Order: sequence, then structure tokens, then C-alpha cells
Amino acid sequence: MKLAYIFLGPMAFFLLAGCSCVLSTSNGDLLTFVGCAVREFTFLAKKPGCRGLRITTDACWGRCETWEKPILEPPYIEAHHRVCTYNETRQVTVKLPNCAPGVDPFYTYPVAVRCDCGACSTASTECETL
Repeated sequence: MKLAYIFLGPMAFFLLAGCSCVLSTSNGDLLTFVGCAVREFTFLAKKPGCRGLRITTDACWGRCETWEKPILEPPYIEAHHRVCTYNETRQVTVKLPNCAPGVDPFYTYPVAVRCDCGACSTASTECETL
């Protein structure tokens, strides 16, 4: 049986380390929340040759329903795996401080506009199965 694992590269940081929430729920509600929503998140943008810059942005956060069931014919399993993913984004570019000469000081990152439970899309997410 294959299990789906999602590796989101830079987006994983947005999804896993969220800070104050745009959802109007308490922390207890977030533990049981099933769905996908835009959530405020702060991270440190950095690249070699520049100082880091703390950025607050919007990212996708949530849990989506998923299931697997055995079937009698190959591949012997029917799977329905949805992930919380970006439905709509916009790009924002900032200038990092104190960059060394010859280093491009600009850093571009995605901002979530709308998030949904959906199939893993390689356009915005690194999808991998083991």
C-alpha cells in the first residue's frame, strides 16, 4: 500500500509553522478544525549574502479529509487524498537588507489569496509518494 507524503519545500514552512490565525477560532478549535483556510504567518526571508528580513504574510493551513479502501483488482486500493493547497496566490517582492556587493537583494514569495482542499498540484507544491 502506498502512502502519500507531501513535501512543500518553502511552502511547508508556511503550512507548518503558522503564527496568529486569520480564522476566528480558538486554539482548541484549531486542533479539531477540518478544512483549509488562509492563515497569517510570519517567517524569516533570507538568502546567502544578505541579512534576513522578518515577513508576515498569508499562507494555507488546514487538514483535509482523506481515505483509502481495499479493492479486489489492481492496484488493490482506492485512494482519495486531498491536501490543503493554494487555489489562488499573488507574488510579493521585497528587498533584503545589507546584501553583499553583487548579490541580488530581491526576494519573491507567494501570498495566499484563497486556499482549498484539492489534489496535490505540482504547479504550487512539491508532491511525492513513497
